[in-house]
Amino acid sequence: RPTRITPHSYNKISSGPPARYRLPLQRVNLDKKDDGTSELRQFTLGERRSKHPNKTVLLVGATGSGKSTLINSLVNFVMGVKFEDKVWFEVITDENKESQAQSQTTAVSVYEVFGFEGKTVPYSLTIIDTPGFGDTRGIEYDDTVTKQLKDLFSISGGVDSIDAVGLVLKATENRLDGNTAYIFNSLTSLFGKNMEQNIVALMTHSDGFKPKDALNALKEAKVKCARDKMDNPVYFIFNNRQKEPIDSDDEENAERVFMDSNRAMKKFTGFLENAMSQSVTESVEVMDKREQLTACIKNLMERVGTIEEKQKTIKTNQEMLEKYEKEIKENENFEIEMEEVYKVVKPIHHHKNDKAVTCGNCEENCHHPCDHWCFWCRNIFKDEKCTVCKGRCSTDRHVREKFIYETKTRTVKTTSKDIKAKYDESQKGMKTQTTLLEDLKFEMLELKQEKNKCLDDAFQCIERLEKIALNKDSASTCQHLDFLIKKMDEKGDTRKVDKLKSMKKRMNDSQKAAAKFNKKMKE
Repeated sequence: RPTRITPHSYNKISSGPPARYRLPLQRVNLDKKDDGTSELRQFTLGERRSKHPNKTVLLVGATGSGKSTLINSLVNFVMGVKFEDKVWFEVITDENKESQAQSQTTAVSVYEVFGFEGKTVPYSLTIIDTPGFGDTRGIEYDDTVTKQLKDLFSISGGVDSIDAVGLVLKATENRLDGNTAYIFNSLTSLFGKNMEQNIVALMTHSDGFKPKDALNALKEAKVKCARDKMDNPVYFIFNNRQKEPIDSDDEENAERVFMDSNRAMKKFTGFLENAMSQSVTESVEVMDKREQLTACIKNLMERVGTIEEKQKTIKTNQEMLEKYEKEIKENENFEIEMEEVYKVVKPIHHHKNDKAVTCGNCEENCHHPCDHWCFWCRNIFKDEKCTVCKGRCSTDRHVREKFIYETKTRTVKTTSKDIKAKYDESQKGMKTQTTLLEDLKFEMLELKQEKNKCLDDAFQCIERLEKIALNKDSASTCQHLDFLIKKMDEKGDTRKVDKLKSMKKRMNDSQKAAAKFNKKMKE
């Protein structure tokens, strides 16, 4: 039997009409942190009843898009609130939003609504609110939200399937600004291809008419989502005015607005009821691969830098050995200056929780920055082996501490005797000068092969993402392309260079199309 609405037991926000109440929610921090630092929070209204199905909606939108009001509207509809009740219930209040804005924290919030099955819908509801995308702190900060979503999809008691992903924007939008387009494309780049037909546009602040400009904006920005037979994005419109005070001389209009909203909610919840639930397993793999790619590229850039430094020193040392070949042979005390590459430990002085996962064997940075030892950073380890460092070393050779390794080069003085001793073959005799030069050439070849393998590993990761990701043109991939194109070109691998350039052109064309549409709408 559905739960009865008893507003007298709730915390009143204002008398109205409509009277506004804060719903009593039970909070659990899924990441086991305290309330002040938790980044993965679950709020529950009522108690789950196993006999009823549950539908899960994930919402994303820019600040000011009306996402919070939409969440409250969805909860009120599921609870069966009618206009004549003259009440309005909230799980997100203005107070919540102000607190979050002031603290500048990013937290994924999960709202569960149980006990109202049968009032308007035959299922319970779970809403995932994802603030943080498009934050002024940039792509690295958005990676934190991505990590939280992956944690939510991976932990016990988290979310294992999604029925709808709602892209929230104003129906009055005649263009997608760079921030909103980035938010939507960032979110869709986290999902597998199985999720496309479950992604829909939720248009807020609607006047009831078809939002033609907003739909065109989505099309021009090439946002991945479900499409109808006319290739238009599947959308639902909402007016966001239900909680506004009702004047006695304007009650008729207020009722019309409320009924319009309920009709829209009925359509959207009907879509939810018929939507095929999608497992998040494929999406988790996409997130895994994106994180592996990021870690791989960061490590690759450092390793390639180290390799190139070693190659430079070998070339310098070869020239020195050739220049002083006669003196080295004739005088074992002859001094010569040689170059050598070495690693130093550099302390991290950024955020107090910022650390790095490093390999002691390889003296490499496998994951940095790392704000806590989590599913996200542990993902670089497969079968207790690191997927990033050169030696693919075991987990017990890795630590998470407040330091990183940094490559440096120095000049050291040495003698002919020391040079020959360094290349002494198991006490069987000294090598000739010619053999020493050959050793350096062989070492140079090994370094070249190691560098090529690093590049191939990164390319394979990108190819895998191309196959499984819904949105292949993600910002996290795009930021690595110039580096990979340059190094693949140096390697002489024209096939891979052409493919990477093609990917870059596709991403640039997508961005140019959105920019062109924005300019047109401004005019």
